[in-house]
Amino acid sequence: MELLKIFPHLNAALNATSCCFLVLGFYFILRKRVKLHRATMLAASTVSAAFLVSYVIHHVLRTSMYGLGPTRFSGEGLARPIYFTILTSHTILAALVAPFVLLTLFKALKGRFDAHKRIARLVYPIWLYVSITGVAVYLMLYQLFPAN
Repeated sequence: MELLKIFPHLNAALNATSCCFLVLGFYFILRKRVKLHRATMLAASTVSAAFLVSYVIHHVLRTSMYGLGPTRFSGEGLARPIYFTILTSHTILAALVAPFVLLTLFKALKGRFDAHKRIARLVYPIWLYVSITGVAVYLMLYQLFPAN
């Protein structure tokens, strides 16, 4: 059971790290520092992939090994609709953006920079939002309103 306690913190750290790489990647491409943009965006992709693996392992362990359901949100009042709005938008957009992140990465790695740029303009803000809201969900669920 102790093993499960590390995953929310690890996942939040991975989301925050991905967010930092995304912001750096955007900064570098605005300054035409293409090699640094490529490195930071590959790092963001790698960290996001590590997050996905960690997230799946966490939930498989919770359900199959320990027979636990999802962590319950204990906040009350206005915090509840705020939390569930953030969680819902985060979950839907995370599921939708993942294949487009891969497509954007693929276009760049194949040197199809016009297509990469067109797709990235749509994918980047959603990916960044998903990273930020992932940290927000963690903060609300485990730090601000932890279950007793």
